[in-house]
Amino acid sequence: MAKYERLKIGRGYISGYCSIFLSILALGGMLCFRYPERLTTPEFREVYTGESMATLITAVVIAAFFFALLSLILSKKIKLAAMGAGLSGIAVVLGAFGMEGRSVEKTSWHIGLDWLLLDLLLMAVIFVPLELFFPKRNQQSRFHEEWRTDLVYFAISHLFIQFFGVVTQKPAMLFFGWIGLDKVHAWVADLPFILGLLLAFFATDLFQYWAHRIFHNHVYLWRFHSVHHSTQNMDWLAGSRTHFIDIFFTRAMTFVPLYILGFSQPVFNAYIIFIAVHAVLIHSNVRINFGFLKYIFTTPQYHHWHHCEDPKYYGKNFASIFPFIDWIFGTYYLPGKEWPAGTGVREAEYPKGFVKQSIYPFTKSPFDSNLNMDEQSDR
Repeated sequence: MAKYERLKIGRGYISGYCSIFLSILALGGMLCFRYPERLTTPEFREVYTGESMATLITAVVIAAFFFALLSLILSKKIKLAAMGAGLSGIAVVLGAFGMEGRSVEKTSWHIGLDWLLLDLLLMAVIFVPLELFFPKRNQQSRFHEEWRTDLVYFAISHLFIQFFGVVTQKPAMLFFGWIGLDKVHAWVADLPFILGLLLAFFATDLFQYWAHRIFHNHVYLWRFHSVHHSTQNMDWLAGSRTHFIDIFFTRAMTFVPLYILGFSQPVFNAYIIFIAVHAVLIHSNVRINFGFLKYIFTTPQYHHWHHCEDPKYYGKNFASIFPFIDWIFGTYYLPGKEWPAGTGVREAEYPKGFVKQSIYPFTKSPFDSNLNMDEQSDR
């Protein structure tokens, strides 16, 4: 297979990669069972049980063996099939078919390996088939030249969920914790579920809109946010490419209305699930039009225009959930069924790799270097 060639159904590569992917997830899941105090998230453990995760690991290992066999049959080549079957075999030897949960004590620190593995599995199950069967850019490969970088961004943001969570919540607690919000919390928590969820969507999207717009309108902040815009391959991993300064500021602003209003736990959980899936969807390489829903909720077409590389369309579509927020503030743009010709930041240059991209904005502007231009942007 040529480098960066788009995968085609029936050649055995897709099933081979699926086998390897699933077997790696199974091995990671087994680590979570062995070291739950350090590798799992206390809040997330309340959502699932040890028995359900043991069953899931068993199913994942069986699926990995199935895809390994399918890859061998279709491709007549052993490399990918052997890797998938070998990793699955290691999982079986280490006890994948006999994992048992146990009580777990809370610790002072942890990394969210369980959150990473489950979210990665869910997003892959949803969006890999969508991008395979309904791609907007037919020639774009899943394994483009920067897919590993985007995967690292995805992994870092999930593994350090405790750190990001604590840091981004502090500003809201510091500035609003003294007010006394018990009555507000009680009123909001008593709202019907749908009303509470819509209020959570609107309040957080309004704050996120202005946080997002500030990063576009202020030159120094744009250095950091432009890393997110640097990808020229929009897909389900592209949204994860976000500089940690961007994450801190934007998530902190988004947490303010969540903290002030104090939504019920079911509303908060539904909000988190929706945002996790929707944020991946709007960056994905999916051509689905969504009909009238695209005027109610942001879609891939809508958000791809925000990432458009053509300067004529800069400064549009900052909202994450509701397009009408852009309409209110004069930044709405959705030209029928038309999509942007390309995405990225035309006037900038970025280093490759997660570490270099994390350091670079502190030391140098991506808009100067060889271009000898003023540091400015209309985005």
